[in-house]
Amino acid sequence: MRRLFTLVLTFVLVSATSAAAAAPPPLPPGFDEWVAQVMKAFEVPGVAITVVKDGQVVLAKGYGVKKLGEATPVDDATLFGIASNSKVFTAVALALLVEDGKLEWDAPVVRFMPAFQLWDPWVTRELTVRDLLVHRSGLGLGAGDLLWWPASTLDRAEIVKRLRFIPPATSFRSAYAYDNVLYLAAGQLIEAVTGQKWEDFVAQRILAKAGMTRSTVRYADALTRGNVAATHAKVDGALRLVAPLQVDNFNPAGGILSSATDMAKWLSVLLERGRLPDGSRLYSEKTARELDALVTPLVVAPLDDDRTKELDPLRPNFVGYGLGLFVTDYRGHKIVAHTGGLPGFLSRVVRVPDANLGISVLTNQESDEAFKVISWQLTDHFLDAPKSDWLAAFQKEATRQKKKTAEALKKSAAARDLKSRPSLPLKGYAATYRDAWYGDITLTLEKDKLVMRFGHTPSLVGDLEPWQHDTFVVRWRDRTLRADAFVTFALDPDGKVEQAKMRAVSPETDFSFDFQDLLLKPVPAPKR
Repeated sequence: MRRLFTLVLTFVLVSATSAAAAAPPPLPPGFDEWVAQVMKAFEVPGVAITVVKDGQVVLAKGYGVKKLGEATPVDDATLFGIASNSKVFTAVALALLVEDGKLEWDAPVVRFMPAFQLWDPWVTRELTVRDLLVHRSGLGLGAGDLLWWPASTLDRAEIVKRLRFIPPATSFRSAYAYDNVLYLAAGQLIEAVTGQKWEDFVAQRILAKAGMTRSTVRYADALTRGNVAATHAKVDGALRLVAPLQVDNFNPAGGILSSATDMAKWLSVLLERGRLPDGSRLYSEKTARELDALVTPLVVAPLDDDRTKELDPLRPNFVGYGLGLFVTDYRGHKIVAHTGGLPGFLSRVVRVPDANLGISVLTNQESDEAFKVISWQLTDHFLDAPKSDWLAAFQKEATRQKKKTAEALKKSAAARDLKSRPSLPLKGYAATYRDAWYGDITLTLEKDKLVMRFGHTPSLVGDLEPWQHDTFVVRWRDRTLRADAFVTFALDPDGKVEQAKMRAVSPETDFSFDFQDLLLKPVPAPKR
């Protein structure tokens, strides 16, 4: 009996120990209620949150509602646009082709895609497959984004073809500047060496093998897949629905839609360094090292910025970019992360490799404070870090940023010469203008007002209002764009328009409205 009792007791103790080992680590106390507070504070209708820790899914859950004014809740399968968090999928796709022997990271792109061309012939010859992903080509911030943002009529092949007309902002590999268009080129490279569209390759070689059955690689599916979060943003200070981007030409840079459950599967693959649940591999250990390696350093010393002191714990010692991923540090840990933003969708996906921790926060409102608060609070909890009130900290920072923007706009308005008048009658500015990389933009005189229309972007239609001298402000008729811009004309000695340049009015305008890169020149009237 004593031996039997000992065996039973041993079995009970072993079973209890195994059960304890299998139980996922707990979330912060009162987490669901706290998330509701964050959503209320930043007016976010819906959020999908995923936490993977030590090989276990701690959380894969939806919060709030899919659409403002309706009661349908976000669940673990609700799709959100992950935007630029799609970039790592493109990086993995290229890595798989390197593993297949069809590409080489440090071989020139033109070896595999001979028609590829940039502004500078030397850079064209030297730019490698790796260079497509790490934002050091010499292009400026967001250069060429107006070719696809807002939704354009240009397909991906045409956008990549027009890269040759975009002048560089810096010399090759001398500086970091985030871009999207070279990820579109990466998508075209995949098609060039496989004969498959980026969408088909990523769906078959990555999503299917990772078990991400709900996710889609075609962003236009946002309108047709059923359980998809609606897109929201603040417009003129009020939260409202905004239209999602309705094209697929940008998919390699930001087109994947995913859910809390599927992001758990993706985080598990990344944390397991390419190993799948059945023991097979999506990608090799060598590829895992490539993905998380810092390639392009951004900052190698503490950042000197003007944010509020409550955010000081987030100040990194370095920031760099790997293959589709930012690499930085936090409280002595390496952090691998990326954010994403599209009209009405924002996201953040972060990994702490040495803590075997992964976090994904997907939102259906353009509040980056919300995903930052949630992801940093969870990171601190699972790192057992000192507690910080990130909700209060980011509320204060949001207030400061709002004040800073208001002051910048006030300063600009104060410098305006209200007595000045345009040099020409309005009809003198009406013409078709052409930019080498974008194409044609027309200015027509309609009911005593100048109307601007971007030839490849149906939503970019706006009315010009005189600002001062030969500068006007174009007010887009679609107010959800939130991207009004200055248009400044330069006259030649004969008093005719020689060229026009643009730049955003508000410092809050998304950088993908790269109006400042346009150089508009009047198109000569055809000879009769």
